[in-house]
Amino acid sequence: MTRALAALGAAALLLVPAACTSSGPTDPGPPQPHAESRGPAGSVPAGLDGFYGQALTWEDCKGYATTAEDRVAFARQGLECARLRVPLNYDAPQGRSITLGLLRRPAGDQPNRIGALVLNPGGPGASGMSAAANLAHTVSGSELGKRFDFVGFDPRGVGASEPQVRCLTDQERDEERLDLDVDNSPEGVARTEAEEQDYARKCAERTGREMLSHVGTRDVANDLDVLRSALGDEKLSYLGYSYGTRIGTAYAEAFPENVRALVLDGALAPEQDPVAELVAQGAGFQRAFDAFAAWCAKQQQCALGSDPARAVPIFRKLVDPLVDKPADAGDGRKLSYNDATTGVIQALYAESLWQTLNRGLAELALGRGMTLMKLADTYYGRGSDGHYSTITDAFTAVRCVDDARLTDKAKRLEADRRYREAAPFLDDGRGPSSALDTCAFWPVPPTRDQRVPDPGQLPTTLVISTTGDPATPYQAGVDLARALGARLLTYEGEQHTVFLQGVSCVDQATIRYLTDLEPPTGDTTCRR
Repeated sequence: MTRALAALGAAALLLVPAACTSSGPTDPGPPQPHAESRGPAGSVPAGLDGFYGQALTWEDCKGYATTAEDRVAFARQGLECARLRVPLNYDAPQGRSITLGLLRRPAGDQPNRIGALVLNPGGPGASGMSAAANLAHTVSGSELGKRFDFVGFDPRGVGASEPQVRCLTDQERDEERLDLDVDNSPEGVARTEAEEQDYARKCAERTGREMLSHVGTRDVANDLDVLRSALGDEKLSYLGYSYGTRIGTAYAEAFPENVRALVLDGALAPEQDPVAELVAQGAGFQRAFDAFAAWCAKQQQCALGSDPARAVPIFRKLVDPLVDKPADAGDGRKLSYNDATTGVIQALYAESLWQTLNRGLAELALGRGMTLMKLADTYYGRGSDGHYSTITDAFTAVRCVDDARLTDKAKRLEADRRYREAAPFLDDGRGPSSALDTCAFWPVPPTRDQRVPDPGQLPTTLVISTTGDPATPYQAGVDLARALGARLLTYEGEQHTVFLQGVSCVDQATIRYLTDLEPPTGDTTCRR
């Protein structure tokens, strides 16, 4: 089974390096559990007093890790974790409640603390706790780390939040990655759609229809306001990357009077048709592939040759044989055609991964797929222990309730055709498919009411957009900044998202905005 047209456009998320642990004589050991009651703060919607005023018990993060990588990251000194209780259904807040996982690095200068800076890294389905843990060392010595509690949260259904969105077992996910679905005959399309229906059925059975009905961005925005109050802030300071910009936009629409500062990096355009968004993303990854090919051609050894104009056919020659014969990926695993292209997409997120991509393609030319498999594992959230995070299942669940569904087979065929034209390096040459994706068979109705905030009700916000961003193309940031009446900070580079990733011009301007509420003057451009 494959959901290529729905998901191969890549889950849009911030990429952060793995955290390192620290120990030694100055290590105070894990934090002792301690309850804090800082809420309710600011406005409280009727009937939600108990949620907005709840105490949070901060403790050692060990019990919150859900992946092998998180067990390392969460052990970092100075981090503490808690659980936030929220209503499953905000229309019936006295009914079932669920919990969200929180991770915090407290402000280094508590007497001059401004409040909390809440982070979401995107996806949808990425863990904010993991992102905060991995970025903690980056913010620790900065004004940001001194003045703000740095707080990452796992959205409902994700990571340490309970219950999780789960559709496939680890074994089923491994098997699914080997199922190509490249047969576009009527029989092949029927078989693919049957698999999509089966996936949707398993999601409903293993997660529950009620939970699936309330995992969308509208509900996450409500959760964010509960979190704001429980943290003791009358107004929210928020940092959203990629899909996290959609959460921020939804929050600004629902709670404009509660916004203190809003940084949206790697923006999703407001009110964009999902097919148009996907095609634009395909074009973005094609631009990134072309940029990689041009860089690669200048290296001493390039797996795609010395002529960038020939890169696409050479690449196709490398990956096409995988349809019939997967490559050895070590440990008894096989690199499928889908995993090879997914690994390439993962590497195109950031220029820092291009050297790894060139090595992976050179390996593939020799019949080996270890490097590309590791890249694909990162995309799918498969850890070193073979266990998958919630990101892939949560990605599907959120998109299926957030976006308009494509149930017309003729329109589906046209969408696939447009995507192939936009991203020829991903075109297998077998022609477009009319197979409907999982969302066409999703067991609960869409819930997102897509509206743009009124900029007249918001303080000045900041949108960051990167000219060579493959996953959230630059123009999307321009459009979002215009819609929000926000300042636009442009970064000229080849990567997805940029704040807190070593570009001093971007970091200095954004930290000044967050701490002093002084955005860049006019639209500003940064270069590395």
